[in-house]
Amino acid sequence: MKILNKNQIRSLLPHREPMLLIDELYDIVDLTSATAVVNVKKDSFFVQGHFPGNPVMPGVFIVESFGQAAAALTAHGLDKSTYENKLVFLMGVERARFRNPVVPDCKLILKIEAIRSHGRVWKYKGEAFVDEIKMADAIWSATIVDKK
Repeated sequence: MKILNKNQIRSLLPHREPMLLIDELYDIVDLTSATAVVNVKKDSFFVQGHFPGNPVMPGVFIVESFGQAAAALTAHGLDKSTYENKLVFLMGVERARFRNPVVPDCKLILKIEAIRSHGRVWKYKGEAFVDEIKMADAIWSATIVDKK
């Protein structure tokens, strides 16, 4: 089973702390699917003021986590020479549904799948779980662009 740790993910993505949200990527089927882990902690920057006394991971950060997991899956599956000097950018979110609040301290498990690719444009879907309870799901698209 392929497992990427945070350092290996860091080598695939341009994101750095505090914006690198994905802690692990596993169950990787190249360019097809993977499972990601986001460790949501009480001291995570995105829950510090959202909401004091009742911290919740903002939905936009769940969507960002989906995007980072998809970008890491894509970067990992592409030939290094193809991906070198490229970035994966979120193009659009077709649908995002937030079913339950994600509260610290938990492991947010993201199950993502690439459902279509056409040239440099990819479409993905994903579901987010905590303790096997669905927290969110989304469909989004991204594109691979040259670094400037």
